[in-house]
Amino acid sequence: MRLIQAFVRSASYERRFLQKNPWDLAMILWIPLATILLVWWIFSQTQITDLPIGVTDEDNGPVANTLTRYLDAHPNLEVTSLYSSAASAEAAILQRDIYAVVVIPDDFSTNILASKPAPVLLQVNAQYGTHSGIIQTSVQAVTATLSAGVEIQRLVKQGMAPSEAAINYSPISIQRTSLFNTVTNYQQFLGSTVIPALLHILAMVVGATTIGRELRDKQLGRWYRFIDTGRPNLSTDNSPEAHTIAQANLANKATYTPTTKPSLLVLFFGLLGKYFWPLLAYCLWAALALWLATMREDLSFDSIALTYLAFITLMFLSFWLGAFFTLASFSLRMGLSATGFISVPSYAFAGVTYPYIAITDSAKHWADALPLTHYLQLQIAQIQMHAPVAISEPIIYGLLLAVLILMLLSVVCAKRALAHPERWGAR
Repeated sequence: MRLIQAFVRSASYERRFLQKNPWDLAMILWIPLATILLVWWIFSQTQITDLPIGVTDEDNGPVANTLTRYLDAHPNLEVTSLYSSAASAEAAILQRDIYAVVVIPDDFSTNILASKPAPVLLQVNAQYGTHSGIIQTSVQAVTATLSAGVEIQRLVKQGMAPSEAAINYSPISIQRTSLFNTVTNYQQFLGSTVIPALLHILAMVVGATTIGRELRDKQLGRWYRFIDTGRPNLSTDNSPEAHTIAQANLANKATYTPTTKPSLLVLFFGLLGKYFWPLLAYCLWAALALWLATMREDLSFDSIALTYLAFITLMFLSFWLGAFFTLASFSLRMGLSATGFISVPSYAFAGVTYPYIAITDSAKHWADALPLTHYLQLQIAQIQMHAPVAISEPIIYGLLLAVLILMLLSVVCAKRALAHPERWGAR
């Protein structure tokens, strides 16, 4: 009964605080909701199309004009401007009016008629990796199509049948089959993975501030006394120990002398109660994010249930990571710094945008230590690749074990913090 009371008192303590502090409440309610909706809206255009490019046509021949029309007709490209000089095209790239320029040299048609190589020059702003990759692939496809047409037409003029000319020009062809994300849906590819990464960051910040503000405001002892005895302050306690503590508080000293040794079990249930409302809210946001990611997918109930369990486990793990670093350092500032160091770059190491197999061994060790890496592996396997549930079960076991270890470490650090009230108040 005492442990249940500690949980209920701590949850009630936190509820009253959130009611009086709208910014802390916003970190639990409105900011995560706005984050989910904003990211999903950003990726509402599921495919990248009509990337603006320019053309510098120094040839002005019929084949060059055909190449320009082909470039504009490609779904990924849009020829927004024709430039008369390289300087004007370069200025447009620097101003981000266009992402690339295709330069058709003045001897383009002459070389084609003479059956000589007729290269075109593609200048692309490679600072934008996704844009430049799509533009390079699209321009290459357009030039290959035009080149095939020119060569087949030349063979036909020499008396070869059109079908035979096509085979002779390209005897080897590729039949490509996309196994997953067949339509290159960026909402599925990026949007569904960016949201867990951002919620992971927010959850770690909430985890650090929820317990860190008690240290910062020198209220950790008051919080423990309330969950242990039910007395929110010392004004109702007339014992000599309470009088000594009250006098110290009046002198603005961070002194806390509990009449009994802090109980690890009481601290454990007290911390559970303190994080009850954030966990409840983030369970709701995890459900919303997962629904958005799976509403167009035909998935089994087991895959959805396993992914949701992993999602809320990641959120709980994030809370306890923030709590552990804050309690271990006796400082909310240090706790927030540690959470930022861990959570903010974690998406870059998760293997979504940059291949995991391409990073160095030391970077792989760091990626393997980050919980987001393992969660995104599970989510991609279950939601996008429709993998069997058994493949991802070891990941959920590892996340649950990490939560248990961090909970125990946080309780031990909380007891240690209660034993050193002179270190409270650090920013």
